[in-house]
Amino acid sequence: MSASDSDLLKQITELVDEEHRLRDSGGEAERIRHLEEQLDQCWDLLRQRQARREFGQPDDSEVRPVGTVENYRQ
Repeated sequence: MSASDSDLLKQITELVDEEHRLRDSGGEAERIRHLEEQLDQCWDLLRQRQARREFGQPDDSEVRPVGTVENYRQ
């Protein structure tokens, strides 16, 4: 795992922690929605990087727009 992947995983952890705190305290829905969008973008970027490494492609991964990653099926 690259250093940038580690940084991205740290960011994901921080976003998840904040989301949980807000949900537990009945926090504002708009902030929670924004956190969910950021998390989707982070996970997408991490998956892009992993796939490029797996297939020997250069890592020119970029954060994709919310509208793109929000429409993925899991």
